[in-house]
Order: sequence, then C-alpha cells, then structure tokens
Amino acid sequence: MREFANLVLNESEKIYRKKRIFVVMLILAILIPLFVYAQYREIETTQKRLGTKDWKVSLQQQIVDSQNRLNNSRLPEEWRDWLKVRVEQQQYYLDHNINPMAPGAPTFVRAFIEQGITLFIPLLVMIVAIDIVSGERSDGTMKMLLTRPIRRWKILLSKYVTMLFFISLILLLVGVFAYALSGLVFGYSGWNLPVLTGFVIDKETLNTNFVHLIPQWQYILMAYGLAWFVAIVVGTISFMVSVLIRNTPAGMGVMLAALIAGGILSSFATSWEGAKYIFSVNLSLTDYLSGKLPALQGLSMGFSLMNLTVWAVVSLIISFVVFTKQDMVN
Repeated sequence: MREFANLVLNESEKIYRKKRIFVVMLILAILIPLFVYAQYREIETTQKRLGTKDWKVSLQQQIVDSQNRLNNSRLPEEWRDWLKVRVEQQQYYLDHNINPMAPGAPTFVRAFIEQGITLFIPLLVMIVAIDIVSGERSDGTMKMLLTRPIRRWKILLSKYVTMLFFISLILLLVGVFAYALSGLVFGYSGWNLPVLTGFVIDKETLNTNFVHLIPQWQYILMAYGLAWFVAIVVGTISFMVSVLIRNTPAGMGVMLAALIAGGILSSFATSWEGAKYIFSVNLSLTDYLSGKLPALQGLSMGFSLMNLTVWAVVSLIISFVVFTKQDMVN
C-alpha cells in the first residue's frame, strides 16, 4: 500500500511540475471575468430595451419573442419543438412567481456548470489527462519507469488515480473561481433561492407532473455531481487515448475532434439513430435537471448515464490491456 501511495505521489509531482493545473487556473482567471461581463451586459441591455428591471416583464417578453418565432413557417422542426418546450417552461416559472435567473453568484455558478458541461469543462480535463502516459513515452521517462520492479498495471493504476484527483481539483477550481469572480458583480447571495426541477419531456410536450421546488444550493450540488461524472468519463477516454497514441498533440486533436463532433451531430444528425451512442452527444446531463429538450430523440438521463458508463469502462479496460501487454517504450 505504501508503494502504491508513493507511486501516486510521484505522479502528482509530475503533473505539478508540468504546471498543467496552473494553466487551468490561468484559463479560468481570464475567461470567467469575460463570461461575467457578457452576462452583465446582457442583463443591462435587456433592462434598457424593456425600460424596467422587473424580471416578470423580461420573462414575458422572452415568451412573446419565442411565440413569434414559432409562427415562422421556415423554422426547422427540431427548433420548433425546442421552442415549444421552452415557452411552456417559462410560462410555468411565470405562473408560479419564480425568477429562473435571479442575479447572484450562485445563479452564475449554476448557469456556468450547465453551459460548460459539454465542452469547456471537458477541455480543462483534457489538458491534464491527455499526456499522462503519452508524455512519458515522448520524453523517454517511460523506459526508466517500466524498468522498476513494479507491476505495469499498478503503475497505470497510480496514473489513473492521480488523474481522478486532479479532475476533482479542476471541478473545485471552476466552482471557486466562478463564485468568487461573479460575486464581485452580482453579489454572493442566492443559495436558498427556489429552483424548479423535475420537468419531463414527452416527445415535444412538457410534463410538469413531477416538478418540485428545491433550494438553489441543492440544485448546484446535483449539477456538480453530474459535471464531475462527465469529467471522469472524458478523463478516462482521454486516458485511453494517451495510452494508444504516443504523440500528445495528435491525441489532443483526436479528443478535441470527438468533443466538437457531439455538438455538430446534435444539430445536423437528428434523424440518425446511431448518433445517440456517441459519448460526446450524451454529455449534457444537466439538461435533464433543468428540463431542456434532449439533443436527440431517444435520449434520457438513464440512457446517457449508462452510455457514458459503458464508454468509461471499455476505455479503462482497453487502457490496461494495451499498457500491460504491448511495448510501451518503442
């Protein structure tokens, strides 16, 4: 056990020396203020256009705008379905006197997690995970590591455990930076604001039979749990790519293409049944919490969780089989 703990500590020091976590912190420190400013300007512009700060007027205007778009005969059918659900959901919030986007740092954190779960957070995870094996093959340190009297599977497991630790650290940093920086503009209150969840999409209609109120802090914890699960899955797939592809930039290109492909397929391959089995199409787990229309027909929380679990397990099996059986030096 002490030997394994030393391996994990050694792997942690390697990642620390590469300063990858500092790169993540720098990205967050630069981009989150931009996102905060963009949201602030959007709120300010909306208030000027409507001539009031009343959120009910703003929400009512959004409903009217969506209904006007629904009257457009050229609107694609998938967009029409999405708008119908959105109008029903917004009307439900209005009827129950609940502001879905009350200003405050907790609300910003909630929105940031919901928007970042499909691409931004996976990209941060990829920065740490993609070269955890391939990087050592490229710089020649893998040969030195494998000559030690330690089983290969134990070496790889130590790398995987280290990756899980740093993925959790990245999620923690995302929350801390988002809350601390957005609070300077929107204030730090709002943890106990009511949030509606339990919306169920039945084809293109919204089922509100299971809708219930929860405090925002509970919703954020649920969203964070889903984001952590997504980050682990993306990290595990990146881990497999790092084992299979020796060149780190090439591996990064493969993962980047796979992540972007999910968004493209969600928009242009809505009629292709096989698209829903691709892992990157199933990353928007928080959509099931907020009641948004799934990216593709046939998707559900259960299906997406199972799909991502299978991808992670298969990727992990492939990683260990290849690392323990093949020549990882030449």
